[in-house]
Amino acid sequence: MNKFIFQVVIEKDSEGYFASCPALQGCYTQGDSYEDVLFNIEDAIRLHIEDRLDKEETIPTIQSVSLAAVEVTV
Repeated sequence: MNKFIFQVVIEKDSEGYFASCPALQGCYTQGDSYEDVLFNIEDAIRLHIEDRLDKEETIPTIQSVSLAAVEVTV
């Protein structure tokens, strides 16, 4: 079995948690708790990788994710 490490972004809002994996475009999920969303994003990543391997596509290498705050005036 292969092991992969991916950075994920987890956000909380009034309705629960949202997680995404920036290295795997379109790989995201949600959950009611932090633990739920962490479990769900691991599952989403696994399914995403299995699909790419079945199609003989490459798996992206680890990429650095930077978080920053920006101020926007509207």
